[in-house]
Amino acid sequence: MGVGQREDLIHAYQRVRARSLAIAEPLSPEDCLAQSMPDASPVKWHLAHTTWFFETFILEPHEEGFAPFHPAFRVLFNSYYNGVGAKHPRPQRGLLTRPSLAEVRAYRLDVDRRMARLLSSPKDPGVAAVVELGLQHEQQHQELMLTDLKHLLAQNPLYPAYAPQAMPIGAPPGPIDWIDFDGGLAEIGHGGRGFCFDNELPRHRTYVAPFALASRLVTNGEYRDFIEAGGYRDPSLWLAEGWDKVCAGEIAHPLYWVDGGDEGWREFTLHGLQALDPARPVTHLSLYEADAYARWRGARLPTEAEWEFAARQSLLSNGALHPEAASGEGLQQMFGACWQWTSSSYAPYPGYAPAAGAIGEYNGKFMVNQYVLRGSSCATPEGHARASYRNFFPAGARWQFTGIRLAR
Repeated sequence: MGVGQREDLIHAYQRVRARSLAIAEPLSPEDCLAQSMPDASPVKWHLAHTTWFFETFILEPHEEGFAPFHPAFRVLFNSYYNGVGAKHPRPQRGLLTRPSLAEVRAYRLDVDRRMARLLSSPKDPGVAAVVELGLQHEQQHQELMLTDLKHLLAQNPLYPAYAPQAMPIGAPPGPIDWIDFDGGLAEIGHGGRGFCFDNELPRHRTYVAPFALASRLVTNGEYRDFIEAGGYRDPSLWLAEGWDKVCAGEIAHPLYWVDGGDEGWREFTLHGLQALDPARPVTHLSLYEADAYARWRGARLPTEAEWEFAARQSLLSNGALHPEAASGEGLQQMFGACWQWTSSSYAPYPGYAPAAGAIGEYNGKFMVNQYVLRGSSCATPEGHARASYRNFFPAGARWQFTGIRLAR
């Protein structure tokens, strides 16, 4: 690794690590401790776990005279790496009142100082690749910090705002246009230079039949029409497991919608409780809801191959703290608004092989009972989106910024 590459890596490390602290800066220690559900983690845990990654996978094997900041942290802040050892139960992360937030910040500072020394004169050329993986991993957790925090704040009847700035009302985006694609034999998966996760590989050829994609995401107003038309009361629209959840009262509208009675729907956002903006994309939906809406519209969800085929003709864009309304022509909101459900199960590409060791647990072992989402969301860090990126969640997950793009 040359001097310029080393300096670029050090700068990237400092920038990403600082961003995590900036996300936590407006929060109180109490905000950073609480855990609202087993699928979400406290902000304090995210700050510690991303530090644990660098200490465990880089400092421990490469630092001369390595000694852990605190031996207990190896268990407390391990997420799912069975190859590393024992883990603290995920549903109990919010019970970790100790270490304090101040001690977690001291942990980050200590590891950052040691990483700076190591990166200034790396002895193993393989260190850079693991550091880059660690930075991409931390960016994923930065998105989770915001989505987990939103779920936490939504449990508070005061509906506190993370960011107090008011959101402007979006301009009506106009009707959906259908963008036709001829399809054909397509190259799918990451190719060329730049970082990718192992689940984006290997790049391979697949046949894509002719299809059309909606020019933009489905809006709040359009989804409200689905609700008012009885979409949650019509079993013919729903996958069986989704209909079971409807009947059980688990889902009746998007996750953060609040029925205001005569005042109409409101939506909890990171800016607090807002009147529902009909122009903004509907978000925080399960696959079941996305699929039911698509059926109601006489359409379907895209496959991940169709989505990637189309996305390679689209430009990246960055969002704010809530999805913004569409504007312009052609394919819009492919990136930077909502993660978009596809009809594709999360499975390995032909020839996929996970990395050796505990690092190999990063993606491959989750390739079961999940569906692929494509694009990126308003909470995705800048520079973290690409056409080949494969996000994945169970069909019932709703706390991420998930939306709908129609296909036919």
